[in-house]
Amino acid sequence: MAFRPLHARAPAVLLREARPLKAIYNHAQRLAHLQRLLESQLQPAARAHCHVASWREGTLLLIVTDGHWATRLRYQQKRLQRQLVAFKEFSNLTRLQLKVQPATVHQSAAGHSRDLSVAAAETISETAEGISDPKLRAALERLAAHGKHRQPNG
Repeated sequence: MAFRPLHARAPAVLLREARPLKAIYNHAQRLAHLQRLLESQLQPAARAHCHVASWREGTLLLIVTDGHWATRLRYQQKRLQRQLVAFKEFSNLTRLQLKVQPATVHQSAAGHSRDLSVAAAETISETAEGISDPKLRAALERLAAHGKHRQPNG
């Protein structure tokens, strides 16, 4: 019995037809729709900081990027809830719940850039030439190698 691979199918077809993927896809589409409705009622500055996490049993859970925006939204919570109830999707909304979850952006250590100016790299390189300790000299040479390359003149 020979193995015959299944024919490849387009991702969009898989999302519409495969039962587990279809459920996930439909849930994601539903959340995206709820997000658009929410954003239509938020101030433009708040839209990037507030995202729909879940909607069940009359409770809308919103994820907010920081405490500042959570506080601002809590002050507007009653007004926002009244406006959202006007949409049929939120007709049974009884509670808005806000959770703070900072954005997960990987940032390098602030202030620790590896880019050096040409002048700084040359100074470090010259300093390395006068060092007798081989490990320290090698470390300084590696550091000097991070200097920005010179631009050709002309």
